[in-house]
Amino acid sequence: MAPSPNIIVATGLVVFASAGLAFPFYMALSKKPVIDPTKPLPPQATFRGPYINTGSRDVGPDHRTYPKK
Repeated sequence: MAPSPNIIVATGLVVFASAGLAFPFYMALSKKPVIDPTKPLPPQATFRGPYINTGSRDVGPDHRTYPKK
């Protein structure tokens, strides 16, 4: 008897979700760094910097002074 299409789809979804959840752990435990610290950053990485917070509603500098703790 052939497996039903729902079982095949469910198995595929579980495998895909498991791979997605395991990927951060794999990257954290791998010995090789993702970006080589001896080389300069690629242009794509330096380009993203100013645009990371574009969705923020915080506009301008904070003029309040905060007491030191």
